[in-house]
Amino acid sequence: MKVASSADWRQSILFETPMLVADVVVGEATRCFTCGIESEPRPRTELWAFKHRHPRHHDGFVRFYCQEHVPAVVRPEPVIAAPAPKRRRGPSPSRAAAPAADPKPRAMCPECFVEVSATGVCGMCGTRVA
Repeated sequence: MKVASSADWRQSILFETPMLVADVVVGEATRCFTCGIESEPRPRTELWAFKHRHPRHHDGFVRFYCQEHVPAVVRPEPVIAAPAPKRRRGPSPSRAAAPAADPKPRAMCPECFVEVSATGVCGMCGTRVA
């Protein structure tokens, strides 16, 4: 199932920003959400539209508030990236632990192409290498 946003007046409201209801949508007098249904309807020039974030709907939801009950604007703290780890100078630990290369080359059998032991005799074919 694909959730698609519909084109309506609520898309013009920014999240967590109070906007005068009369500037957003036309209509009759209405009530403040916090004051409840027992309160008298107020003109749209006295109410604020506030778009809240919703955990399951990407468009959020809008409620109307009177001047006394309009929520405070809370700006999220800027995200500061952690500093990159400093690069160490010198050989890495994995390279420092590697054995050093042999200073002298080892003798190889010309027939089998294997390394010959210290005796100078190939262990595969028996050829003597000097």
